[in-house]
Amino acid sequence: MISRKFPKMMFGGDYNPEQFPKDIWDEDMRLFQLGGIDIATINVFSWALNQPDEETYNFEWLDEVMNKLHENGVRVCMGTSTAAHPAWMARKYPDVLTVTSDGKKRKFGRRHNSCPNSPTFRRYGGLMASKLAERYKDHPALLLWHVNNEIGNRCFCDNCEKAFREWLKQRYGTLEQLNQAWYTKFWGHTFYDWEEVVLPSALTEGLSGGNSDQTAFQGITLDFFRFNSDSWLDSYLIEYNAIKQILPDAIVTTNFQGNGTYKPLDYFKWAPYLDIAALDIYIENHTPESYMAMRYDLMRSLKNGAPFMLMEQSPSVINWKTVNPTKRPGVMRLRSYQAIARGAESIMFFQLRRSLGAYEKFHGAVIDHVGHEHTRVFRECAELGKELQQLGDLMLDSRITSKVGILFDWDNWWAVELGGGPSVHFKYLDQIQSYYDALYDSQIQVDLIHVDTDLSSYDLVLAPFLYMTKPGHAKKLEQYVENGGTFVTTFYSGIADTNDRVIPGGYPGELRKLLGIWVEEIDAMFPNQTNQMVMQQQLEQLQGSYECRLACEVVHLEGAEAVAVFGSDYYSGSPALTRHRYGKGEAWYAATDPSADFKRQWIQALCKRKGVYPLLDAPAGVEITQREKDGVRFTFLLNHSDQAQSVHMGMDEQQELLSGTKVQDCVELQPKQVMILKM
Repeated sequence: MISRKFPKMMFGGDYNPEQFPKDIWDEDMRLFQLGGIDIATINVFSWALNQPDEETYNFEWLDEVMNKLHENGVRVCMGTSTAAHPAWMARKYPDVLTVTSDGKKRKFGRRHNSCPNSPTFRRYGGLMASKLAERYKDHPALLLWHVNNEIGNRCFCDNCEKAFREWLKQRYGTLEQLNQAWYTKFWGHTFYDWEEVVLPSALTEGLSGGNSDQTAFQGITLDFFRFNSDSWLDSYLIEYNAIKQILPDAIVTTNFQGNGTYKPLDYFKWAPYLDIAALDIYIENHTPESYMAMRYDLMRSLKNGAPFMLMEQSPSVINWKTVNPTKRPGVMRLRSYQAIARGAESIMFFQLRRSLGAYEKFHGAVIDHVGHEHTRVFRECAELGKELQQLGDLMLDSRITSKVGILFDWDNWWAVELGGGPSVHFKYLDQIQSYYDALYDSQIQVDLIHVDTDLSSYDLVLAPFLYMTKPGHAKKLEQYVENGGTFVTTFYSGIADTNDRVIPGGYPGELRKLLGIWVEEIDAMFPNQTNQMVMQQQLEQLQGSYECRLACEVVHLEGAEAVAVFGSDYYSGSPALTRHRYGKGEAWYAATDPSADFKRQWIQALCKRKGVYPLLDAPAGVEITQREKDGVRFTFLLNHSDQAQSVHMGMDEQQELLSGTKVQDCVELQPKQVMILKM
């Protein structure tokens, strides 16, 4: 396992000594030792320093930093420095610069400013990675590699357009197949030459500017999103392979942005090329704990349950919101343990020392502008560092066992929100999160799974907004349910194929046989509208009427039974929630968006029917998770609330790892307190 190469649960973060005079470096080392810092990510944004011109390379400063870190017991996560290209490169080779959706070529500045299909960027990026690997391959401080940084943007330049055409040739082979896939006879958009294909952009009215992905031709835009993700993956692999050619056993990764749910990149396609998944997470004080939990579970799930790295978080403030409050006392520690509880094997910050200038000078850091250890943030970080030293390698490579999976698919995410559908308020992430919340609130562990994931180990599989049916997936789901699994999906599912062409024959398309229903109409609702789901059968505690919103579908039963019906409008009395017994299992369909209370009780009932129970019975505000290794279970109790909470543990005595005490029966958690119980 990759993390076996880690000596312990790593603790540290981004370190930029090149921004400070050398006489500060020794003080940094003293503070690192005081704070328990044992890993530093360096050289992330140093391309201009490393390569001041096309022919010159300067690594002497980096040699000095590497040696100093090693002398002080700090391991290195080596950045390839390609996160921002040098100014000379932009001036001499303007093909590295990105072009916006409205056709404007950007000038040098900021970051995320490189084109993934630029020959110059790819050539010099690969060369830099190769030179770094050759120089530091035997350095004792080196632990792992960090390619680029928070990769991802969308470029609309000529090089991308040419590369897109080649990508399409590989995907479709012929223009006839492409025209059929994209349904180009609509509005007379048939292509007769590959050179006629252009990128969907604001200039073509195929993709608007700003944050909207609304488009007139979903097929071409969907393929552009896929192409863009693949382009960045190809660019990443140039550096990845350059390192591996010199260091075959190197641990190579990159840090995922967007709190793990970054829309432009399909992270499941990236996962095979990450030796360990790594996440940057920046959230506000009011962000729900379940939001973070889902992102951690996604990172763990990318590599089939393998541990991941928390590569970046802020120890205190972030700096890009309108108002940037501090993290309250105890919150950083609590949220760090939440990541560990869900599979993280490092706790790392951006940044270790606070910058003195430019955009992120007010972003939080372990070492503040005052420059010493006498701050609340440093004390909290040092406390956590000491605890992680105490835990050592005890939990490395421990796993989380989940009997419930939620399908998470970037293609479906893109397709649902490309426009032309019943409502712009159909938001993929919102639906995934709402069903995840039902499990989170029930203390039931869950994996975020892919279309290709083996389902045999799951008792319950949920697939909200399964709008797109990929080849063979319907048959896979049929087999899963036939063999005894329980499957849940929702309105706006089974609509289209992988090219976003509607599957004829009635919704939900290829899922119709499994679900035992036919959907005649989709009635979209305005945000302030609601309807009612009236239970026809009691399901555990569910009885009576519940509110629903967003959409109501007109459903006809074809073997399924109506567990609930709509309470009003012209489809009053028609099915709102259906169950279809299929083989040894069941397939459920929600023809609307039920209330959070309904979802929680419904999913709890389905879990109970399958013998899936909460880890512990805990009050609201307390999060329970469990990691396991070699038959030893590590149960995490995290009190996110501002009041003391009691949790009943049972009569078996367990060791609490942070305090060293023995506990059993009932434990009381103070506000923001963490317990880790070993059994």
